[in-house]
Amino acid sequence: MPGMIVAPQPEAVEAGALVLKRGGNAVDAAIACAFVQGVVDPLMCGIGGFGSMQVYMPKRGVHQVLEFYARAPLASRPEMWLDKLLGQSRDGFAFLLEGGISEQGWLAVCTPGNVAGYAEALSRWGTLDWAEAMAPAIAEARRGVMVRPHMHWFWSQDQSGSGQVNTADKLRLTKTGREVYFRPDGSLKRPGDMLHNPDLTRTLERLAKGGPELFYRGELAQEMAADFAAQGGLIAEEDFAQFKLSAVEPIWGSYRGHRIATNPPPSSGLSMIELLNILENFDLAALEHNGAEHVRLLAEAMKRMTLDKDAHMGDPAYVDVPVARLTSKEHAAAHAAEIRAGERATVKRLDRSQRETTHVSVVDAEGNAVALTHTLGSPSGAITEGLGFMWNGTMSRFDPRPGRAGSIAPGKRRSSSAAPTIVFRDNRPFIVIGAPGGSYIAPAVAQGIMNVIDFGMPMAEAVAAPRVMGVSDSIDVANRVPRHVTDALEAEGYSVKRSWMSYAFAALHGIRIEGTRLEGGADPQRDGMALRVD
Repeated sequence: MPGMIVAPQPEAVEAGALVLKRGGNAVDAAIACAFVQGVVDPLMCGIGGFGSMQVYMPKRGVHQVLEFYARAPLASRPEMWLDKLLGQSRDGFAFLLEGGISEQGWLAVCTPGNVAGYAEALSRWGTLDWAEAMAPAIAEARRGVMVRPHMHWFWSQDQSGSGQVNTADKLRLTKTGREVYFRPDGSLKRPGDMLHNPDLTRTLERLAKGGPELFYRGELAQEMAADFAAQGGLIAEEDFAQFKLSAVEPIWGSYRGHRIATNPPPSSGLSMIELLNILENFDLAALEHNGAEHVRLLAEAMKRMTLDKDAHMGDPAYVDVPVARLTSKEHAAAHAAEIRAGERATVKRLDRSQRETTHVSVVDAEGNAVALTHTLGSPSGAITEGLGFMWNGTMSRFDPRPGRAGSIAPGKRRSSSAAPTIVFRDNRPFIVIGAPGGSYIAPAVAQGIMNVIDFGMPMAEAVAAPRVMGVSDSIDVANRVPRHVTDALEAEGYSVKRSWMSYAFAALHGIRIEGTRLEGGADPQRDGMALRVD
């Protein structure tokens, strides 16, 4: 069987494909791709971020989820920001605080896990050594990075209306940010411009030589901790030294005869399974795709999924997440009965979008499959002088109100929106899929699976089809959803918000496997591609 890799960045896809071509396996390709993603899309992921990956290697009897999520600083406390709470983003992704302190700067940072995760994956299941896996990223960093359309869009979007800190303002926070991301006249670099970041190149070279321990217990850890202390941040050497990841079993669901393996809490695979369970109660294939009834069903199912997620999702080491109940067919049937009866769910946020993540899907000639989602959560704008990489801005994801599933606690893993997923048919991988996109990820992955199974779409069409979202009290639709559909929904009393984007709400990247035939789909939103390797 040939291999295939799909991701939002062409340079990273090429790096992974070349690893496959040279005989590396799916894990090798995914990690090489991930390192390059941190260079060529540095606000989406990087060594200052975190993630998770699902690994399926049938000949070795391996099927596990590697979790390397960011952890709240050990010095953090549940009530420390309660008096600064202003509200919540409409999609529920972030809590908004006075001065944006949980979004921007050194207070916004959680202890990152990507370096530990990449290293653990290679040591357990890869064939490349650490320096070999990093070599393509270092080469890209030396070459310089060309700004792509999605990168520029993300940097320049105006979020002030939501109360969130604009990305451009985060990029101006440090000397490195101003030098790397802006033109001499002070304007943001544009598509086709080049990014040159010699500090990042040197840091990657040091890390390749010194190994992952350099980041958590070596001189890099000392330098980083000293910077946090100088900048008034919460992370200390102890945070790096005590960082732990975990390897766990996937959680399972099913949809119309297909078995679905995805990430357990604190990731959002649970929510994706719950959504598919609700939709399984309806004959979607008999409906017009993205017709008014289809959109209504999707939105009502998503709102119920969102209410359950907001109430229960958190780090299972700190809170009891009722996984069995939320993923049960009975729980979904009860939700479906409400929808059939015409009951409308209401999602309320604290009154007072796309998120900063990326993904890679890989299969190789041996039948191994990897789905890896990693992220900065959102970029904090904080860049340690001389190191070049941006730190995650993940503290905004924690609820500043004590006593809740998502409340702050020392060392706690923040809830992750990621849902890297493998769908099985006849006990073999059929779909390998995942997405960046914050709160939109689980609903987007469910729609991609639904598009293949219910509507028979090839993978490229399934990931590009217009999506809808129901994670707030409105129905959000991509601009390619016909207006007569949204007119009909508004006539029924629904609030509908139309995105200006044709390809909106997360960015699906997947592979469909039919025997020895592979179909790749890279969502047009993110400038990516799929490469087949024979």
